[in-house]
Amino acid sequence: MDFIDLKSQYAALRDNINARIQAVLDHGQYILGPEVKEMEVALTAYTGARHCISVASGTEALLICLMALDLQPGDEVITSPFTFAATAEMIVLAGGVPVFVDIEPDTANIDATLIEAVITARTKAIMPVSLYGQVADMDAINAVANRHGLAVIEDAAQSFGATYKGRKSCNLSTFGCTSFFPSKPLGCYGDGGAIFTNDDGLAQACREIRTHGQSQRYLHTRLGVGGRMDTLQCAVVLGKLDRFEWEVRRRLELGEAYGRKLQAAVPNLQLLAVRDDRDCVWAQYTVFVDDREALQAKLKAVGIPTAVHYPRPLHHQPAYAKYGRPEDCPQSIAAARRVLSLPMSADLSDEQMDRVVSGLASARD
Repeated sequence: MDFIDLKSQYAALRDNINARIQAVLDHGQYILGPEVKEMEVALTAYTGARHCISVASGTEALLICLMALDLQPGDEVITSPFTFAATAEMIVLAGGVPVFVDIEPDTANIDATLIEAVITARTKAIMPVSLYGQVADMDAINAVANRHGLAVIEDAAQSFGATYKGRKSCNLSTFGCTSFFPSKPLGCYGDGGAIFTNDDGLAQACREIRTHGQSQRYLHTRLGVGGRMDTLQCAVVLGKLDRFEWEVRRRLELGEAYGRKLQAAVPNLQLLAVRDDRDCVWAQYTVFVDDREALQAKLKAVGIPTAVHYPRPLHHQPAYAKYGRPEDCPQSIAAARRVLSLPMSADLSDEQMDRVVSGLASARD
């Protein structure tokens, strides 16, 4: 089986996607063609946010937001060390300093109760990560940010489609940033991403920054980047949108079924906690194990793929070690040693899930 089954998804959507791609090939507007605006309008309607600005990747979305906030050299951005490197990478590339705050041990999301203690006069923003498809505690984070006049950027690369207290991920704070990398809950067939905001001025800044800082053609009013999402990738997302609500529902169902079956078959297995006031779209279905390498080897031997998201926290990565002490963020260190992701996609069959569950149970014996 595939770790993420994109082939079955394409088979179900082939006619929609092919027609959308052919339309772009026919009109030939490969950069900022009509599908770009169409996708942005559709996604604002989906999230409820006022503005959607499509960009070249989820990584680029984070950078553009930091630039829109006018991050200055030495400004601090509070974030989690238990995430993909892009989160801290963009802070550093924008001239900022990542300040790492530990995670909740059961959700693997940033612990909102620890944020206020690390705020300084140099703090500019908070960048929580909605890991594995579950939104971080955004109300608590926003409350801290409001007390200190800080912006909040939700790194929602893995959580598009998820809800928090009845509101959609990406419409919960100053900015929401998502990725359309092919393996994400809503993916294209290359790189792509989007920024969401309700602030008109910040939205305009992001639009200008993504096209080299232009407020109009050849009038460069600010520093920018080449950060546009190409028309073909927007067309792919549009081709997937009709099925997306079903895919989100299916992911929720699969997550519930995985949990129920794993608890029955592997009683001592620690599952990722999902808070009562939110859901999880399971960009990765992740569990905690103590014998990860041995389990992975046994599962691989019977044809069950696994992955690790992520094997070391960012302050243990050579590029970011200077932003923290090795002993900092012990919950992140512990999680990095124990997390194991199992096959997950909206097209995962019940039979495939049963095979994964029984395989894991046998490997634990």
